[in-house]
Amino acid sequence: MFKKILIANRSEIAVRVIRAARELGIPSVAVYSEADRESLHVDLADEAVCIGPAPSPQSYLNVEALLAAAKITGADAVHPGYGFLAENADFAQSCADHGLTFIGPEPGAIRKLGHKSAAKVLAHKAGVPVVPGTAGTITQGFLKEAQAVGFPVMVKAAAGGGGKGLRFVRHPDDLEAAVRLAQNEAATAFKDGSVYIEKFIERPRHVEIQIAADRTGGVVAFPERDCSVQRRHQKLIEESPSPAVPTATRQAMQTAAVRLAKAAGYSSVGTVEFLLAPDGKFYFIEVNTRLQVEHPVTECVTGLDLVATQIRLAAGEPLSFDQDRASEIRGHAIEHRINAEDPDHGFAPRPGRICELRLPGGPGVRLDTHIYAGYTVPMYYDSLLGKLIVHAADRPAAIRRALRALGELRVGGIPTTADFHRRVLAHPKFQSGDFDTNLVDTIQEERHAQGA
Repeated sequence: MFKKILIANRSEIAVRVIRAARELGIPSVAVYSEADRESLHVDLADEAVCIGPAPSPQSYLNVEALLAAAKITGADAVHPGYGFLAENADFAQSCADHGLTFIGPEPGAIRKLGHKSAAKVLAHKAGVPVVPGTAGTITQGFLKEAQAVGFPVMVKAAAGGGGKGLRFVRHPDDLEAAVRLAQNEAATAFKDGSVYIEKFIERPRHVEIQIAADRTGGVVAFPERDCSVQRRHQKLIEESPSPAVPTATRQAMQTAAVRLAKAAGYSSVGTVEFLLAPDGKFYFIEVNTRLQVEHPVTECVTGLDLVATQIRLAAGEPLSFDQDRASEIRGHAIEHRINAEDPDHGFAPRPGRICELRLPGGPGVRLDTHIYAGYTVPMYYDSLLGKLIVHAADRPAAIRRALRALGELRVGGIPTTADFHRRVLAHPKFQSGDFDTNLVDTIQEERHAQGA
């Protein structure tokens, strides 16, 4: 096992990793920018090192600073969290070159699966259903390729994520502009402007399968998470199990995810994402070669600690549970991403000082956060304040519990999305389980029509 872990991240995920490391008896090192000096993860870690000014390129994306912090503190492993450098194969390789264990997959696996078009080719070879589209990235003949796929289509950044470098095109006349915008956005966000084209699946659900794999070739797949409640391709609410996935489909998705992980030689935790069409067919989208923001949903319904599992796998330990154990579903869980945003003004970020904080509690309520009363939310980073996760015996009970917990949550001084989450939970479509990735737009349109 490791003697000390440096956490190359910030906010609530850094807090989550610190807690997992402490329960494993491993000291932790927090890194922080000048803007994050007062963040909870700095206080909770055994050691903390300032790695630079507020802008992330000068701090959390500064590989040299991160490696130097690991060296001066004597850390022998690096946990990247999610975002920032978590899916950066070059960073994983740099860790290895400096004698540090990267707590994640090998650089080669990241390269195979982190590039969306390459991952799609690998998935096709492994017999995993893929959305019809181009065979890898394309640089010319966009109209011909799109016509072969069939409009409407999606133009996607090959190195994309988080909804960046993504454009929907219904009419051929709009294709050229969409390609140009996607390429420019991708080049800015990922330093890679390559794109590919996929068929647009109408009214889909976004469903993903968590996997865990060890270095001996053992791979397990967990019950699905439904991430269909999203805005501009950013997930807002996740739940497990999905109300739209029957047992046979779940098992087929799990089998496909395991097959793809083995084809890539994958080890560590990760997530295979799918689109679920209204006719029940599912299609591979991408692999996230890291811990997911929504991992607590799976932890709640399985009773397994994914962060501790990830650390143990990186240390070379085999999986401590089999597929039957990983497939067990114990109740229902829902996660809410609570952001410092104003839903009534286009979800604009609203950083600032938290003057009051009341946290929900009671049975089946979990809040992963780094904030506290008196904390100032910086303007430089993601607006996520925390993740409210509830767990109950079944979906109706989980919805009731989530409504209760969201009602108890109070964040004074800045607007949050908590009330918006209550509106989603109370909507008839969400309550029935009959919705798709357009639900948030539908709710916002209805609210606007009512003059709210």
